[in-house]
Amino acid sequence: MRINENTLLEGKHVVLVPYNAEHVPRYHQWMASPELQKLTASEPLTLEEEYDMQRSWREDNDKCTFIILDKQRWANPSVPEEECMVGDVNIFLTDPSDPSLAELELMIAESSYRGKGLGKEVARMMMGYGINKLGVRKFEVKIGLENKVSIAMFKKFHFQELSHSEVFQEVTLGLTVSEALQKDLLATLDFMQEREYQKLKDCRHEGQPSLTMPAHQS
Repeated sequence: MRINENTLLEGKHVVLVPYNAEHVPRYHQWMASPELQKLTASEPLTLEEEYDMQRSWREDNDKCTFIILDKQRWANPSVPEEECMVGDVNIFLTDPSDPSLAELELMIAESSYRGKGLGKEVARMMMGYGINKLGVRKFEVKIGLENKVSIAMFKKFHFQELSHSEVFQEVTLGLTVSEALQKDLLATLDFMQEREYQKLKDCRHEGQPSLTMPAHQS
């Protein structure tokens, strides 16, 4: 989806940027992990297939993908962007007859970043983006039955169980966005800023600070 090809979403602890070709080698390394393959119900791909997939996600009108970066590391221009990567988040418009329905996928691939609240921050940011920019009104998530942490997180966001599959070893949770829920969600996103990705990336290449970091994180 090209709608976000120059969009950077700045949060408290993360930065979301478009999934570009430069991110593919690191992503490919992640997806060679049997653990991540199991958590994401994914099959291993060759590097070339991974590049094809990245191009597909960029071009297809039913997929919106961001790479999750460590904000503190990305704020340091001397750290290559690929070394700031911690995961990815996706919205898939799964029903051509209902563009307001989307499946949300979130992966914190770097194990050292799990359990620190990043998933919650990213989920809120992506839901807000989906509501405001893509017109999403119904979210679904498919989560492996063993992934108790993710199931619990989305239930805290008021997702309800829609189906439970022992065959596929996954649960599907869903959330309909009411006006009250939308208001509450967006009120918690006052920290999120939408900025021009290429402009900030150019600042990094020139060695200039691109983000304003809180004093305790600098």
